[in-house]
Amino acid sequence: MDPHPGPFADRDPANCSIARTLEVVGEKWTLLILREIWYGSSRFSDLHRMLGCPRNLLAERLRKLVEHGILDTEPYREDGARSRARYAITAKGNDLVPAVLGLLQWGDRYRADPAGPAVVTRHHGCGATLSVQVRCEHDHHVPAGEVDAVPGPGFRTRAAATG
Repeated sequence: MDPHPGPFADRDPANCSIARTLEVVGEKWTLLILREIWYGSSRFSDLHRMLGCPRNLLAERLRKLVEHGILDTEPYREDGARSRARYAITAKGNDLVPAVLGLLQWGDRYRADPAGPAVVTRHHGCGATLSVQVRCEHDHHVPAGEVDAVPGPGFRTRAAATG
């Protein structure tokens, strides 16, 4: 046992941004919906066809993404058909791109098809392959072993949470 347990030993684990984020996007279908939106799908029927997700589950996940401001809806109408909703990514949704690309990068390294990755991501401006990195506010690349977690302004202990 560590004789010096550090500041996180008695933290309130319910007060966690990771857990709150996973409540919104931490489910397989949600991340796959976002993937398809980024790949250019925008209509319910296209998302359903590409994902093979049960319709009721797809509708619920889309509703949740809209409710949380990650996707927005805009009406569209095809000739002779009723008006329907098209889904568009919001700025808040685009802020998830590094997290999803991080999962893609990890998957390409450890879970790709033997022939290689199914999709390669590139910078539109120059064509170079993308790589997700952790960088500090001074623009230094920070390897995982050099990341320090320290109490932030919302830090609280279990005693404070129950007291």
